[in-house]
Amino acid sequence: MAAVSDRITLVGMQFMGRHGVSAEERAEPQPIEVDLALRLDLSRPAATDELADTINYSTLFDLARAIVEERSFHLLEALAAAIADAVLAAHPVDDVEVRVRKPKAPLPGAFETVEVRIRRTRD
Repeated sequence: MAAVSDRITLVGMQFMGRHGVSAEERAEPQPIEVDLALRLDLSRPAATDELADTINYSTLFDLARAIVEERSFHLLEALAAAIADAVLAAHPVDDVEVRVRKPKAPLPGAFETVEVRIRRTRD
């Protein structure tokens, strides 16, 4: 059977979270951006045009928001992995890639953003 190349992608979701190594960094919410790319077979929803046959984008947004805003992690790596694991647990996807960006990370110079990318595949 050929690998599925269909994807659902949410790009640039923006949340406020308390993530960072130091207590000072976690004291106030900071902007966190999240992208999700889910790989799954979309032939059925493409044929039926029914929301019940696919993954509702709102549930993905709410899942990412809950993890970013209601939990706290020292590392972006742990945050991204928690989101990936939750997507795999909640939805019938083949794999998920999560990108987490922290544009206001405390670095000693100019930069656009810090990003961690994690991909998890269903066993």
